Amino acid sequence: MIKKTAIATALSAAALVGVSQAQAADYAIDTDGQHAFVQFKISHLGYSYILGSFEEFSGSFSYDPENLEASAASVEVEVSSLNSNHAERDKHILSDDFLDAGEYPTATFTSTGFEPTGDNEGVLSGELTLHGETNEVEMPVTLVGEGEDPWGGYRAGFEGSTTLILADYGIDMGDFPEMMHELELYVTFEGIRQ
Repeated sequence: MIKKTAIATALSAAALVGVSQAQAADYAIDTDGQHAFVQFKISHLGYSYILGSFEEFSGSFSYDPENLEASAASVEVEVSSLNSNHAERDKHILSDDFLDAGEYPTATFTSTGFEPTGDNEGVLSGELTLHGETNEVEMPVTLVGEGEDPWGGYRAGFEGSTTLILADYGIDMGDFPEMMHELELYVTFEGIRQ
């Protein structure tokens, strides 16, 4: 029901938004310190929501504040790391009824473009592969902040969200209510300049 992994991938693309103070550079997404998240939200029968995350992922991004259109990002998500805080539900979602993590263990996002839309904002586009299907997605992204950290490094952070239609990825929601046939993917990435 959550098939958010693709979202996770799409999310790292959010890091593409440029900031006026940064130098053109490559950033590694900081997953070790819990400073990056790939999360999802899907309706539960129209009565509430299921919230979850993919806890194992990696990725990188780069941007040039003088040439934002040349920005790039890539993310890989381990589908089996899905966690909705309900073990039996997670097992069902990861089964071949939905995500089929055994057959499709990873989800990936690779950016194809970035269009600035305002100060520290833009739309990141890219190819999201989930459940063996690849689709072009667009995600509005926003710069959260950037600057030197207390350990002598330099960091930049972004957030973004998009809506995924599960049928586009071959995930059949069957007779579940219509509102459960799509989910919101939300990503937050803090990257360390390399």
